[in-house]
Amino acid sequence: MSELAREALSRTNFSIYDWGIVVAYLSVSLVIGLFVKRFAVSMTSYIGAGRGVGTWLGVATMTGTELGLITVMYSAEKGFNGGFAAFHIAALAGIVTLMVGLTGFVVVPLRKLKVLTIPEYYEQRFDRSTRILGGTILAFGGILNMGLFLKIGSMFIVGITGLPADGFALFAVMTILLVLVLVYTVLGGMVSVIITDYIQFVVLSFGLLLTTCLAISKLGWTNIFDTVGNRMGESGFNPLADGEFGPSYVVWMAITGLISCAVWPTAVARALSMKSTEALKRQYMWSSISFTIRFMIPYFWGICALVFFVTMAPELEGLFVASSEGGEAELSPLYAMPIFLGRLLPAGVIGVVSAAMIAAFMSTHDSYLLCWSSVITQDVVAPLKSEQMTANQRIRLTRIMIVVIGIFIWAWGLFYDGGDDVWDYMAITGAIYFTGAIPLLIGGLYWKRASTVGAKLSLLAGCSAVLGLEPLRVAVQNALQLPELTSAHVGLLTVGLTSTVFVIGSLAFPSEKQHDKTTTTEK
Repeated sequence: MSELAREALSRTNFSIYDWGIVVAYLSVSLVIGLFVKRFAVSMTSYIGAGRGVGTWLGVATMTGTELGLITVMYSAEKGFNGGFAAFHIAALAGIVTLMVGLTGFVVVPLRKLKVLTIPEYYEQRFDRSTRILGGTILAFGGILNMGLFLKIGSMFIVGITGLPADGFALFAVMTILLVLVLVYTVLGGMVSVIITDYIQFVVLSFGLLLTTCLAISKLGWTNIFDTVGNRMGESGFNPLADGEFGPSYVVWMAITGLISCAVWPTAVARALSMKSTEALKRQYMWSSISFTIRFMIPYFWGICALVFFVTMAPELEGLFVASSEGGEAELSPLYAMPIFLGRLLPAGVIGVVSAAMIAAFMSTHDSYLLCWSSVITQDVVAPLKSEQMTANQRIRLTRIMIVVIGIFIWAWGLFYDGGDDVWDYMAITGAIYFTGAIPLLIGGLYWKRASTVGAKLSLLAGCSAVLGLEPLRVAVQNALQLPELTSAHVGLLTVGLTSTVFVIGSLAFPSEKQHDKTTTTEK
């Protein structure tokens, strides 16, 4: 690493007092995990919070989960690379979430069925083997999806605190954060997750608003818009123009917007925890605002980071941008936003904001770890066992799987080195699950002729989305001498494939006694 890069990372306003703020916050989270352990006495309470979550707590916990530090980091990266055009992802997410809230699409029928997980619905609608297959694919795609969470979150802490990026610091931060998350997630389950999510929602909201106001004050509105226009032209404002995005990418983002609120298990887990369908729909309608903000503000931070390095620290801009000769940038664009915040925020304030970001980190990790571990327990292991598992056995296995998954994401974050933007990586790994799940959920809930064979074909076809990962995509593209493929192209092709095989499989191989397999919307 060059001396210029080391200097860029080391110059920060983060002080010993800010470390004290961060440590105090983390201590509170651990105490909560220890305190609520006594409430996790059944799988319903451990992974579903006893289905007693009200509207406003539901909004807070959904926002706390979906606005993680990984969200802030990949959104800032999109803003840094794509400018204001990245806002289309936020707008689409908000619109789709509002429509789900108004209609109850997918989530209300699932809540009426009183299932704890999506694969549990697969068994009710199709059969047990579909549940096991769906649970296996869901766990695989989901765990791979969160494989970079730990590394990217640790990169934020390294960037904002001034720790060296090329030494032992990243490894140490990843390890410490993982241990903290594992402790209180293993102990408290969903009750712990929801309580800490609420606290994190409050702290995070304060940090987002304060930082945004300071960034505008530092850079100025006119300077921000003029710089983006000069650097990116039309593509910095119009996502359909040639540049970072394009029409196919916008369509892909509309689909992922629906997925993130109505099909993605960590969001659906909140829906299944609500105390009534009316509270569920209100939760989604209000969450549409937070789903928009969770993207838009971090995009803006990434834009501000770009403007800062272009207009106020031009000597550092080249660290984050690949050379015109095709060489790689010395520092990942992911470091741009935290380095910018480290210079923007004063001592004391930077500690509060860092605590808010670590809160966001923890709120996402706890929910995802609990979600994937419970899927393995409830939808893969338990259905395969000949004897009924007791509540204690299920909770114990879920806790073991939380630790195993945590170790995997620690190792994956250290060794995976794909070239995709983080958001594109997450969209395509999530597609391993959701491209196959879309037909099962929509078709199973709203189409009487949906069959078990069609469901299994759809799930298996969805696994082809793994080809969208940058190393595999490039290999396939070169081997078949195809024109340039993007992850959005692969994702859209996989959606078309899974929908086609689901319909053909259902029509060609109808399920026996199909008329008995009705949904709650038909009863």
